[in-house]
Amino acid sequence: MESDFSRAITEELNCSICLSYLIDPVTINCGHSFCQACLHLFWEDSLLPGHCPTCRKRTKRKDFRTNIVLKKLVSIAKQASLKKYLISEENKCVIHKETKGIFCMETRISLCQLCSDSLIHRGHRHSPIEAAAEGEMERLLKQMAFLQKKIQEIKENLEAECSMKLLFSNFLVMREDMIRTEYRKWRAVPHEQEDQHIVRMKNEGDCVLEKLGESEAMMIQKSKQLREMFQELMAMSQEPYVVLLQDVDIILRRSEAVELSIPQAMKPELSALPITGLTESFNQFKVDIFFKKLFGLHFKKNLFNVMRRAGFKLHHQHTSVHPIGCYLAFRGSQSFTSGKYYWELDLKDSSDWAVGVCTNSWLMNRNKFVETEGAFLLFCVKEGSHYSLLSTNPVIHHYIEKPLERVGVFLDCEAGYLSFLNIAKSSLIYRYPHKTFKYRVWPFFSYGHIIP
Repeated sequence: MESDFSRAITEELNCSICLSYLIDPVTINCGHSFCQACLHLFWEDSLLPGHCPTCRKRTKRKDFRTNIVLKKLVSIAKQASLKKYLISEENKCVIHKETKGIFCMETRISLCQLCSDSLIHRGHRHSPIEAAAEGEMERLLKQMAFLQKKIQEIKENLEAECSMKLLFSNFLVMREDMIRTEYRKWRAVPHEQEDQHIVRMKNEGDCVLEKLGESEAMMIQKSKQLREMFQELMAMSQEPYVVLLQDVDIILRRSEAVELSIPQAMKPELSALPITGLTESFNQFKVDIFFKKLFGLHFKKNLFNVMRRAGFKLHHQHTSVHPIGCYLAFRGSQSFTSGKYYWELDLKDSSDWAVGVCTNSWLMNRNKFVETEGAFLLFCVKEGSHYSLLSTNPVIHHYIEKPLERVGVFLDCEAGYLSFLNIAKSSLIYRYPHKTFKYRVWPFFSYGHIIP
């Protein structure tokens, strides 16, 4: 009867995925319990992620906490098995014929009390075998959790890399069309220079795409390596405590060596190639704009952090878009509805900035969140040592070299578009399509400094 009861309890403490004792168990919404690692891998490989492996019911949460009661019951069951082994003849010291109940942390072997007190082991760290087994299991689980986090990190990096390849390819197509349009607008430049510019840009773009492909292959290989290591750790966690004590240190050392370098997603960038005569063409329409300081541009979210998250989706996904942003901003003293105008701004002392034109209603809207309708701006945002250039309406990521100091802004009210110029390189950063807007606009820039 007792044997049947013990067998029934043991079955309830088994994971239905790996069919072994529950390790770091979690209980999902439907009430079924699994090893956290087993559930994670099952959902990664499943056609129905987020569904219970047993009853197929969908669960919304994925950040389940360890079921402490089940974990304790599994520990009791494994300790009972260990105690049976400890009192067996197999566990007797061959020299002193005493039970080996002490574990030497340095030599990784079991000792009897007399061996523990001997000159060979006296200076080593010792622990009762039961406590050592629990400690090593926790050490193993901690490494599994760390490795699982790294696997997820690579997965996110890989997704970002695949998305980046598509976005960058689309950017190359858009930029080629934009550059050809700009060359043909001024007509003074021979067509050979246009073709040379496009060839150089395409060659550079092909090199970037090749590097992105190589980076993607490295991530896939690293992900495979980490998953294989993770599965080895899982297998070790399901071994009896006696086996775990003997072998866990070796496998943990191997695991720590494997995950030292995690491939990061590449940040592609094209050189700012010059367009001969572009600066001179814009200078025909140069005007002096007097900017007056606004008392603060209010947003319900941190506008520069919102753009930063758009520019660094992977590395800045946890950055808060709060607090409410009140920015040091400047508006031109004169608005424009007709004509062509060009002005320049010195931005060398600021890592975050925004330049362009906007409507008065956008400036006066005090209740806006991050609404950019009516604002045609080029943003530069910094994250670590990297910069991203983004334009609004719609938000477009420009994989192009950041201007070092001065930025030029060209406004053509008749054609309804705006262009941004890297002055030092005489290179076009971005040109809005014709007829993007047809209403009164004001020159605008902000350094992104939040007003206390």
